[in-house]
Amino acid sequence: MMQRTWFRMLLVLSIVLLILVTGTYFFAKDHYMRPGLLEQSKTVIIERGSSVARIASQLTKAGVIDNAILFRIGVRHEGLSSKLQAGEYAFPARSSIQAAANLIASGNTVKRRITIAEGLQTNQIKELVLAAKGLSGEVPDRFWQEGSFLPETYFYSYGDMREALLTRMQKKLNSELAKLWAKRPAGTLLKTPSDALVLASIIEKETGKSSERAHISGVFHNRLRRHMPLQSDPTVAYAVTAGKTVLNRPLTKADLRTVSPFNTYLNRGLPPGPIANPGLAAIRAAVSPIETSDLYFVADGTGGHAFARTLRDHNRNVAMWRRLMKKGRDKN
Repeated sequence: MMQRTWFRMLLVLSIVLLILVTGTYFFAKDHYMRPGLLEQSKTVIIERGSSVARIASQLTKAGVIDNAILFRIGVRHEGLSSKLQAGEYAFPARSSIQAAANLIASGNTVKRRITIAEGLQTNQIKELVLAAKGLSGEVPDRFWQEGSFLPETYFYSYGDMREALLTRMQKKLNSELAKLWAKRPAGTLLKTPSDALVLASIIEKETGKSSERAHISGVFHNRLRRHMPLQSDPTVAYAVTAGKTVLNRPLTKADLRTVSPFNTYLNRGLPPGPIANPGLAAIRAAVSPIETSDLYFVADGTGGHAFARTLRDHNRNVAMWRRLMKKGRDKN
């Protein structure tokens, strides 16, 4: 009789325990998978070397999850412990604990961006890259060569190395330059892809109008063909500062006499190197100029340029431009 009583008690206790364990399991599973309390998306940076416990604590403090222990148990149960990756993650509002764990295991980090505008000098790009939040590491001096990066928007993740990002910019330039150079017309005056890059940098600084680039390239090709100096003002501005800064003032007559291999008023042919980082459109224009008889151009006061075949017509355009400039000064 006593044995039956004990057996019944043990059976009841076992059933109660089973119910408690099962209930706890399903409650924990439901809590692990159901939407969380995060009211709006939040970005959290998981540092390299963080343990599961540290990540769980960090997510709890950030309000992404509400149960660090359940996060740790769930991660181990799903075999994610060794898959959690460092980086910057954007957790959507109402993320479940499971969703948070899976996101970190996916490595789908936030993509930051840095935009390199066409025509920037390398010293300007250097300032942008060094100031970009989320990048790390120093950059060897050999990277900071003029005209070695392709202007574009580049994406990166928190913790990426600056050197790796700049290497991508250089490889993109070399790749695109090679493609455009392969399509150059027969009989081009440009001897190497480097020549195309140098001319493209001048075209880039001369105009921001896409419709003018190939025309300006045609003018420069005509001058090169006739062994005339290019007489490009942007090359003088570069010569004055030696490429170390941007000349934020109008050129003077004294500037035009600056002794430098970059001064295309004093030297015939192309300068020894680029004066900026040109975009694809400028490189394309340098390689494929339009056919024109024009030898001169000057600003027309509307953001574009007036082109001329003869020096007489050019002087007339220059006089018109000076009148427009004077009228603008008088209004101010």
